[in-house]
Formats: sequence, structure tokens, C-alpha cells
Amino acid sequence: MRNPIGGHVPVAGGLAATGISYAADIGAEALQVFVANPRGWAMPTGNADQDAEFRTACAERGLPAYVHAPYLINFGSHTEETATKSVLSLRHSLRRARAIGALGVVVHTGAATGGRSPATALAQARALMMPLLEELTHDDDPWLLLEPTAGQGASLCSQVHELGPYFEALEHHPRLGVCLDTCHVFAAGHDLAAPGGVDRTLQELVSVTGPGRLKLIHANDSKDVAGAHKDRHANIGGGHIGTEPFAELLAHPLTAGVPLVIETPGRKEGHTTDVALLKKLRDG
Repeated sequence: MRNPIGGHVPVAGGLAATGISYAADIGAEALQVFVANPRGWAMPTGNADQDAEFRTACAERGLPAYVHAPYLINFGSHTEETATKSVLSLRHSLRRARAIGALGVVVHTGAATGGRSPATALAQARALMMPLLEELTHDDDPWLLLEPTAGQGASLCSQVHELGPYFEALEHHPRLGVCLDTCHVFAAGHDLAAPGGVDRTLQELVSVTGPGRLKLIHANDSKDVAGAHKDRHANIGGGHIGTEPFAELLAHPLTAGVPLVIETPGRKEGHTTDVALLKKLRDG
């Protein structure tokens, strides 16, 4: 199955008016959007007409769509305010995703703050996230996609094997999946540029989560070396990962049909170049 290739698109002028137009301009075959300020707690209600226009446009163009939840969400937080707001914010993203026909909602896996142990933080994540997963009962509900981080601070999940305890805590819920960010996993210590690095990473992912859980890939090169624990994206081929690992990723049977979405630096011209390069690597 061919991997749709696209990008994270701006929606400041409206989901369809701006988002779909930008996706077309960069040649995107898939797209990702924010439905709220990524660095805030506001939860806008959305516009039913714009939602319908976006759903229709995506369906007509065959564009799989995804939502990225706000960055402030942290289910491992030691503060009650952050934990409570994290629940409300993710519930908002999940409901907005359903309204616009998005296939999944990406959320960062968070960190154990305040000096608490990872086990304590993960137990709290379970208590807060399981009710949200149990609300996903409709056929058109989105997947909840865990995105491991680059390993900064007291990260709950950065290396692929750490998805194992996370999935166990969430009982391998049938609507639980993974969004793998190539920059994050590289920064966390999985050297995708080393011989066999892509295959080892994907095989480990399947071994700890089970098959069919990888639903989305954030395709980003890295400005820093493997294991640097720095989340600094570079344009495809312009960082320490290089182009060949992306070709391997696209050709690997474990990624068959999984969309790749860029979150690379720059504006439309750079994004167009990145999407075109990934298509070239995919199509040979």
C-alpha cells in the first residue's frame, strides 16, 4: 500500500479556506491540523459549516486528516490544574477531530514532573486517559495516537520500548495507536541513519505494541545527532538522519499505507520541497 505524504497545515483563515488550500499548494496527500492554540488551554467550539466543508473537501480529494493536540497536555504532571486541564483539552481535541472527520488525534506522551517516579506518573496517566478512550465508541471516532518525545527531562516515553508500559497501562485499548516522529525517535537514541536502524526501530515498535498500531509518521529530519535528546526539526535530507532512512521507512512492510506528515521548518516553498522529495523517495 502506498504511503500518503503530506504536512501539517495552517488553519488560521479557516479549516477549509486555509488548510485545504495550503495542502493543495504543497502537494499534500494527507494533512494535520490544530483545532486549538497548541500552546494554550482555550477550547474553541468550531464552526459547523466550516467543519462540514473541511470533511467534504478531504473526502473529495482523498486526504486523510489528523489533529495534533496542544503541547501543554501532560497526564504525568504533579499539578492538579495541569492534569485536569489535560483531560479537558484532549477530550476537546478528540471531539473536534470527530466533527471534522479526522482519523486520529496525536498527543505527546508527557513527563513525570515534580520529582515523582515514572511509575506514579504513568498510573496517573492511566486513571486520566482510560475514561477518554472509553468515550471512543463510534465507528467514526478518531484513534488516540501516542507520540513519544525526544527524551528531554523526565519523559514518560521517548524510546520505543517505553511504549510497552504505556500500552499496558492503557490496556492495549482498541482505539490506541502510535504516531512515530522520526526526529524524536532519533533524538531519543534510535539511530535511524545507522545500517539496519530503521528496521530495528520498526520491529521493536511492533514487538511492544502489537501489529497495526502505527497509524501516522511525523517525517522530520534532525538538526542534532542521534541520542542528543533535542527536539529540533530539520528539512528532509538537511539534518543528521539524511534521505536514505526515509526511503527505507517508505519501503518497509511495517509502514505500508501509513501516512507521513512533515513538520519541518520554513514556509510553503520549503514544505513543497520536502513533500516532493518524500514522494520521490517513495516512488523511486
